[in-house]
Amino acid sequence: MTERLPVYAAALWWGSLSVIGFMAVPLLFANLPSKALAGHAAAHLFAAQTWVSLACGLVLLLVYKQNRALAPAHPARIAIVFVVFGMLLALLLEYAVAPRIVARQNLRLWHSLGAALYVVQWLCAAVVLWPLAGRRGDTYP
Repeated sequence: MTERLPVYAAALWWGSLSVIGFMAVPLLFANLPSKALAGHAAAHLFAAQTWVSLACGLVLLLVYKQNRALAPAHPARIAIVFVVFGMLLALLLEYAVAPRIVARQNLRLWHSLGAALYVVQWLCAAVVLWPLAGRRGDTYP
């Protein structure tokens, strides 16, 4: 079980980003009676997603640190860079971009920037998950 923990953490990170950003939030805007109500609900979902991203990233970093003697240096280092970058993007989205969207400051700019950063975070999670999910028995963390 513990050797598969990084796979589960990376899968939860990528899967939760996928479901929240590409399914749940668009459904809110399509089905709730007002955009303001949908935006309020979406803000709560994205805030929860930030904490999921940070928790999954922390688990991945701890596993990489714990198994660093067993891990091939190059793939593990690359994965750590993507984990840390993804976590930083989550924090940036939550504490720099989201407050401006909620305050409706230059909504087009901040929403576009937030969406782009969210997709980059999703790609970071995918880069971490891909090699973990494809290997049988010998993962790099």
